[in-house]
Amino acid sequence: QVQLVESGGGLVQAGGSLRLSCGASGRISSINTMSWYRQAPGEQRELVATITSGGSTHYADSVKGRFTISRDNAQKTAYLQMNSLKPEDTSVYYCNAQIMGWGTTVYSGYWGQGTQVTVSS
Repeated sequence: QVQLVESGGGLVQAGGSLRLSCGASGRISSINTMSWYRQAPGEQRELVATITSGGSTHYADSVKGRFTISRDNAQKTAYLQMNSLKPEDTSVYYCNAQIMGWGTTVYSGYWGQGTQVTVSS
């Protein structure tokens, strides 16, 4: 059984910062790409940032220069440092990871349960 658990969400004023964490646990052989998505009420889920196992990153235009994705491969954890937060960043943030489980040779996508980020103006 593989699990992703997010933490670090909360309420913050505009201009503030939050750091989200996403920890993977279970029978894991390898983790490839780890990503953060977000979904606001009535909106489609959108990609925020991605980091490969080698550390290459990609960001949505709306968060470039404000958010930083990182990972600790030994801890099987990804982070999203969010600075200069805006009210429009308010969403539920979800972690996604491409994980190869024990006894398998393919990567499958897993999602965390989501963590709420609310930015007040």
